[in-house]
Amino acid sequence: MKSITLHYREGSSDKVYQASIEPKGNQFVVNFAYGRRGTTLQTGSKTQAPVDLDEAQAVFTKLINSKKAKGYTETENGTPYHQTGQEGRVSGFLPQLLNPIDEEHAMSLLKDAQWCMQEKFDGRRTLLVKRRGEVTGVNRKGLTVGLPASIVNSAMALPCDFVMDGESIGETFHAFDLLTLDIEDCRQLPYRQRLTSLMHLLTSKSAHCIRLVGTACETMEKELLMRTLREFKKEGVVFKRLDAPYTPGRPNSAGSQLKHKFYATLSAVVSRINPQRSVELKLLNGEGWQSAGNVTIPANQLVPKVGEVVEVRYLYALRESGCLYQPVCQGMRQDIGQHECVLSQIKYKADDEG
Repeated sequence: MKSITLHYREGSSDKVYQASIEPKGNQFVVNFAYGRRGTTLQTGSKTQAPVDLDEAQAVFTKLINSKKAKGYTETENGTPYHQTGQEGRVSGFLPQLLNPIDEEHAMSLLKDAQWCMQEKFDGRRTLLVKRRGEVTGVNRKGLTVGLPASIVNSAMALPCDFVMDGESIGETFHAFDLLTLDIEDCRQLPYRQRLTSLMHLLTSKSAHCIRLVGTACETMEKELLMRTLREFKKEGVVFKRLDAPYTPGRPNSAGSQLKHKFYATLSAVVSRINPQRSVELKLLNGEGWQSAGNVTIPANQLVPKVGEVVEVRYLYALRESGCLYQPVCQGMRQDIGQHECVLSQIKYKADDEG
């Protein structure tokens, strides 16, 4: 009936907010989607139950005016979201969650023929559900969420009902597992069989926004994939036991699916002491000192003073803001001078590379 996309960009912020009036039976609802540009957006509804058109328009107008008052402006860019009115409801499905492993464990699995390896994507974990002509998403908590219309349309193009597991990144769904296929529950089948069925499904008809995640099984293939992903500064890898069933939730320890992130480290100078055991970091480049965000100091470490050097482990940095993502303070470095804490140490997120 009516929709709008708003855009907010200032400093490191680059956000999208979408709102729409949509029919629901003989009445209407006001739905919204929001988040950082290029990521899978959070979705919801401003109307707890359907309302008449005049009330829906009033809710819609008030919502848009409030966003514009905060600095949002209209833009033609943005990915339209498809919502079903079921957002936030229990779906009956839970994804299998992964425990992390260290470098030594990951290296041992490269040589283990019982384990395959895939790229770990930096997206939003999503189950893609197609049932009786309707497509919905399910988040890691098992709750129904909205999906980009492009993913919905690709799912509708596939010839049967299914539940897929994967990562949603912007307008693309990266599929790596298959829970159900038509009326068959595949979760008790070994992973190699589920993966084969998923491959056949995705090659049976064009679904441009659903992509099969590449899988390496042989030792040489896994070693090559590991080197390539590190070279291109990807997030990490996932190992999956080929003979294991699909187990919802996260095991207390270990498990048949494991993840290993490619963390980087750098040395940075403390530029400010923040409340609650947090410090601001800075790095040196040709134009002077640049902020690298904040890091929390663990309880078992002394809070460093301004000007001291600390070692920080992190996943990557965002080029636009320069801030470290998932930083962890490893402790003070008395053997490194401030002049060595340079910006060239930084590993940027792959998508932010020029």
